[in-house]
Amino acid sequence: MCLAIPGEVLTIDDNLATVDINGVEQEVRLDTLPEEADKGDYLLVHTGFAIKKLSPEEAKETLDLFDELIEINREMDEESEV
Repeated sequence: MCLAIPGEVLTIDDNLATVDINGVEQEVRLDTLPEEADKGDYLLVHTGFAIKKLSPEEAKETLDLFDELIEINREMDEESEV
C-alpha cells in the first residue's frame, strides 16, 4: 500500500520545494510533478516526490481524514490498555 500526504509549498529552488506537512517542513523533489508548482500550492507527496497538485479543499479534506485516523487509533490504544 502506498501513502501520500498533502503539503503546502513554502519555497521552491529549481526542482526542489520545501513543503509544510502538518507542521513539519520537508524537502520534496518536483521532477515527477506534471505541472508547475508555486508557493502556496498544495502538493500530494509520496516518498519525497511531489506527484500531484491539490486544491486547498482537497488537501484539507485529506488532512482531516488523517486526523480522524490518528484519533481512532489513539482511542483503540486506550481501550486495549484497559
